[in-house]
Amino acid sequence: MCRRDALARRIPLALAIKVDEETFTPRQQAVLTAALDLLVENGDGLTMTAVARRASCSKETLYKWFGDREGLLTATVQWQAAKVRMPYVDRSHLSTKALRASLEQFARDLLTTIIGEVSITLNRTAITHAAQEKDDLGHIVLENGPMAVRRRLKPILEAARDARLLRFTASEEAYRTFYGLVVRDVQIRLLLGDKSLTQSNVESNIEADVRIATDQFLALYGAKANA
Repeated sequence: MCRRDALARRIPLALAIKVDEETFTPRQQAVLTAALDLLVENGDGLTMTAVARRASCSKETLYKWFGDREGLLTATVQWQAAKVRMPYVDRSHLSTKALRASLEQFARDLLTTIIGEVSITLNRTAITHAAQEKDDLGHIVLENGPMAVRRRLKPILEAARDARLLRFTASEEAYRTFYGLVVRDVQIRLLLGDKSLTQSNVESNIEADVRIATDQFLALYGAKANA
């Protein structure tokens, strides 16, 4: 038995990667949705008072749940990033077909989320704050948005490598390649207000873009391609 097989035997067969829907209660989810709506409407003007009023709850409740405005912002970004779901794969039955389905689901969720008005507003506001060293919003968005999303897919890539479906040295490099193939220049063009790129025409091409990105990634890192 080779060393890789021996290591694989010590790893639990099932690898479940999914969003924990119990992280926030339904009432908290409603509050966070209200906060996201306010961010889109007012950008920089998110306050505990405004969120409490929009969500029909008390500020005391907000402070109890989230601690302070920064805690509320963190939870809001986490809730938005949770729209990029964690795929579920069974390591004992991981196949090329299952891997492709997981990659396409991730890519579809990622594109659908980042082209939305909420994500665009969050990112624009965070970039402005970071440039002005105004507060920690830039760090909050980075850590609980892109970095959190990255942590959801990398275990899938590593599981596929262990199953000899993918070949790569570093999962970080593989993730960045896939992310780049999926997102391309779409996000930066939307952030900069490219008038030729509208949300509707991006949405109409999502399925084609997802398939192309997945095909390209598997051509680069698929075990058969590297045989």
